[in-house]
Amino acid sequence: MPDAIEQSHIFGGGTGASILSPAIAVLLAVFAILILLLPRKFVIFPFLSGAFLIWLGAQIYIGGVHWLALRILILFACIRLAFSHPRGEVKPSRFGGGFTSIDRAFLCYVLVQAACVMLLFQQTQAVINQFGFLIDFLGGYFVIRFLVQDRDDLYRALKCLACLSALLALGMVIEQLRQINLFALLAGIPLSPGVREGKIRSQGVFQHSIPAGTVAATWIPLFILLWKNGKAKLLAGVGLVCATLMTVTSQSSTPLLAYAAGLLGICMWPLRSKMKWVRRGIVAVVVVLGLGMKAPVWFLIARIDLTGGSSGYHRALIVDQFIRHFWDWWLIGVKDTAQWGWDLWDVQNQYVAAGETGGLVAFCFFVALIVRAFVRLGNARKLAENDKQEQWLYWLVGCSLFSNALAFIGANYFDQSRISWFLILASVNLVTASLVQPAAAPEPAIPAIRKHGDLQKLAPHSARSTSRV
Repeated sequence: MPDAIEQSHIFGGGTGASILSPAIAVLLAVFAILILLLPRKFVIFPFLSGAFLIWLGAQIYIGGVHWLALRILILFACIRLAFSHPRGEVKPSRFGGGFTSIDRAFLCYVLVQAACVMLLFQQTQAVINQFGFLIDFLGGYFVIRFLVQDRDDLYRALKCLACLSALLALGMVIEQLRQINLFALLAGIPLSPGVREGKIRSQGVFQHSIPAGTVAATWIPLFILLWKNGKAKLLAGVGLVCATLMTVTSQSSTPLLAYAAGLLGICMWPLRSKMKWVRRGIVAVVVVLGLGMKAPVWFLIARIDLTGGSSGYHRALIVDQFIRHFWDWWLIGVKDTAQWGWDLWDVQNQYVAAGETGGLVAFCFFVALIVRAFVRLGNARKLAENDKQEQWLYWLVGCSLFSNALAFIGANYFDQSRISWFLILASVNLVTASLVQPAAAPEPAIPAIRKHGDLQKLAPHSARSTSRV
């Protein structure tokens, strides 16, 4: 199911009890009140703080429905959005950059996935579950779009992430030293960190070490952007150090791969005008490898082991069986992937997860979402050919996007890590807003008319339409 946190509650398997410690209840109440009362530009602070400091499993059970802590914060933010007057402090569109092709692709992807799950299971509990899924994804995504409307909002969000990364890194380092998860203790549920091959895999407030480290790794290019353009070098430095600590202490290959992908993207800056040839070269290398290898080319994933205990073969097998069982999932997804092979119920691949829960249509919309984001960034960079600072802005946001796109091969954003993904998509929409909202061109001069007959010779002027990207 799309919302992995609710797996045990989907079809009658839930405990029907609230899981909310007094400390978490107080934090949740404070953040909810701040979301309603603070000026719009400052609401991003309590929203992100609640998302990344409160354990996602904290929930209130009311009316047969499990209201997760993050879901409650999203609902309060949606209330704030609904009652914010478009002519006041919020722009008329309510979303920075307007409603774009990225928004449309995301909306279609989520709606198709929800519809497929309901058609596949045809149970009341599935409808309830997907109602929660829509709140989490559509609500969470458009709340972020509402809160990040200009570049000042973006830099405020990055400053908030830098501060949060310090708290998260501290907790994850303590897990390495004391084998105690402080965030789990705060939530009222004692939890020891996972251990694989003798290595402690810190997870902090996240549901697993993989999203904990992956999210931090994808923040690295954004903190570099904060350093270069955000006029907050101290906070940016703190963010870079702490995000690195989070990545390393997660002891997982996927976060390290995402970290390396972000740095690789930054190092490709001198080749920014030749990326067409770089892409063609990558495709050519993949084709050559596919022709020369005995196994399918995606089994190269099995050779990736950056921590000495990675499950690269499992990742490769997920892709392999996903392709082999195409006719099982292509229409409306599949109920269970456990039948595909040993341990394949654990779909740690965001691309595969999109297909196995929403069918081929949802899979295509998810891929289109990422493609459109890269296309917009590429077009914006070309338009800013003579402005290096603007080019760096687009490039660093693109590096974070690239880091996520590569991390999706080994990670499924099933917890609050999705909020980080929404923020990156919102950043792409925001920084490329000029593509859909160009500056108004000066009106053409009307030639002087000397004779009455000249009116018949004067061709009507028509406004030049602006193509949308």
